[in-house]
Amino acid sequence: MEPASDPQPTTESMNSMQKPIVIFTIGTQGDVRPCIALGQGMQRAGHRVRIATSTNFRKLVRDAGLEFSVLTADFQAMLEADKAIADQGMNLRAMARIFRQRYAVWAKKWVAEGLAASEDAGLLIGVSNSTLLAKALSEALAIPFAIARLQPLTPSRILPPMVLSGSGRKLPGLLSLGAHHLLYQLIWSVMRPAINDIVRPQLGLRPYPRWGPHLFSSEMHGAKVINGFSQHVLPRPADWPDTSQVVGYWFLDERGWEPSRELAEFLAAGPKPIYIGFGSMVSSDAGKFTDAVLQAVKMSGHRAVLATGWGGLDGSEGHGDDDVFYVRHVPHDYLFPRVTGAVHHGGAGTTAAAVRAGIPSVIVPFYGDQPFWARCLARQGVAPAAVERKTLSPAKLASAIAQSQQRGMIETAAALGRAVRAEDGVTEALRWLGAWKLLPSMEPASQIAFPTEVPV
Repeated sequence: MEPASDPQPTTESMNSMQKPIVIFTIGTQGDVRPCIALGQGMQRAGHRVRIATSTNFRKLVRDAGLEFSVLTADFQAMLEADKAIADQGMNLRAMARIFRQRYAVWAKKWVAEGLAASEDAGLLIGVSNSTLLAKALSEALAIPFAIARLQPLTPSRILPPMVLSGSGRKLPGLLSLGAHHLLYQLIWSVMRPAINDIVRPQLGLRPYPRWGPHLFSSEMHGAKVINGFSQHVLPRPADWPDTSQVVGYWFLDERGWEPSRELAEFLAAGPKPIYIGFGSMVSSDAGKFTDAVLQAVKMSGHRAVLATGWGGLDGSEGHGDDDVFYVRHVPHDYLFPRVTGAVHHGGAGTTAAAVRAGIPSVIVPFYGDQPFWARCLARQGVAPAAVERKTLSPAKLASAIAQSQQRGMIETAAALGRAVRAEDGVTEALRWLGAWKLLPSMEPASQIAFPTEVPV
């Protein structure tokens, strides 16, 4: 039976003296990996860090040298069991219904798991759809609380909500604020059964009013927020409060990773290829989708590395033909500097990796925040307009690849990459958490035996 909490103390003295920072995060690779990177940076700064997430990321957390605690919410198992979910991706109502039901099932274990994860904690950080769980635990246990976001959700008169931002519509300020509150109401409709019917009652807390914790209340909007994306990709709106700061990306690199001999030989055998991969996304007809992608590659005249990931593409590792090589997974920090462009889904993590590498993107969104990041990159001049997945044809994808490889876009992407590489998102996040006096106090360094190197 999986233990509720699986601590991995750096040293016995650190474990006994320090209150851990606990980061609650659920979702796909793109949701979890940045949080692990943030946790590693906190640990390097001398803090003890625990990640509460689903069991499929247990090894990733442990290998990063951080403590792990179970939080029931396995997106990978859910998507692999029902790949048709991906076909509903752009239907907000359908996705809301699916996740409302799923969260209500998972939440039956959240209080027990959350209490175990929060044991002796000094700070709880909620990320994405685990934010309201972390907030409830912080209330019940009187532990400081903060929010970490990978997408912009702070209401603004200047920046419309993600579903509208960059769409070409110029909203008046009041309408923009109203649209933000409508988005929050949608989020609350998804989370309400899990939080109001299960989590808060089990913790002895009053339920939120039917309109949730955001409308007519500063309870959540007044929380301290670190936004883990780059100001060079999305500038911080001037009307955001000081409590919400853009700090830069958090990258979890896989240092020391070595490619197979076959992959290394493929990369060295000709011009830089195009990367094509959709990460944690799945497809109900991966074979048909892969055929269209392969035809587009052939039409484009480029070589390609196809990453099958969780099942968005179909193929066995190794050579497809002379111009295509299949992999399941290759670390972005290794591969992206060795390719000339990336075709991907537009997830926050993959988008950040392509931007940092200084390469153009072609984005084929599946759901969620992905169309938003596609518009951000197009606005920065480092990606053509997004390619709609449902109407994708080999000709459309080949045309987008050709646009991405024009000299102007390549040069703009390289410049953006230099700007992002100059940032240190983890250090900036720590700076703001420290300024807000949220970081747990640490014993003097002389009393703690810190490791000389954090395992990665």
